[in-house]
Amino acid sequence: MTADQEPRRNIPRTPMTPGEIDAAHVGPATRLDGRVTLAEPDPLWPVVYATEAERIGTALAALPHRLEHVGSTSVPGLPAKPVVDILLAVPDSAAESTYVPALEGLGYGLVVREPDWYEHRVLRHPAVAPGIDYVNLHVFTSGCPEIDRMTGFRDRLRTHPADRALYARTKRELSGRTWEYVQNYADAKSEVVEEILRRAGRG
Repeated sequence: MTADQEPRRNIPRTPMTPGEIDAAHVGPATRLDGRVTLAEPDPLWPVVYATEAERIGTALAALPHRLEHVGSTSVPGLPAKPVVDILLAVPDSAAESTYVPALEGLGYGLVVREPDWYEHRVLRHPAVAPGIDYVNLHVFTSGCPEIDRMTGFRDRLRTHPADRALYARTKRELSGRTWEYVQNYADAKSEVVEEILRRAGRG
């Protein structure tokens, strides 16, 4: 891979335009055109993660991999969209044939492909449990710096109540606004995310 071909290393990630959001999706991107609904902390969230991690781990037993519960449902006491986010690290996230078919066998479908952002992929499984909208499986190549950022942010929120409260306030305030896409809501949180990561020494 030449320098011109290397994926962008834009940290922090820049807000996505509607065209970029649509281009990243496998099929049309789903519009929100409304507010984001947050749920209060639910003890079911880590249970769903554990169940799905076991299923995924079994399906990918022949492939070296790492699984982590990330996102707001991984932080006790934090409100969140009822969506469980799982991080999957594999030897090469661009090599979809090494993991996508096995995950499709579990009911996951590829919904996002971002070759210019760490070869990020997202697979989604709907309705895995009552009260859960879906599971998002974020796939990166092992060693990708975004893995440390995602887990580092989670760990900071788990262990620092003031940062957790700040993030919760930010989420509640932004969820009351109207957004074209859920990604726009996620991008709007970037400033406070970067602030917290800097305090964690990961900014």
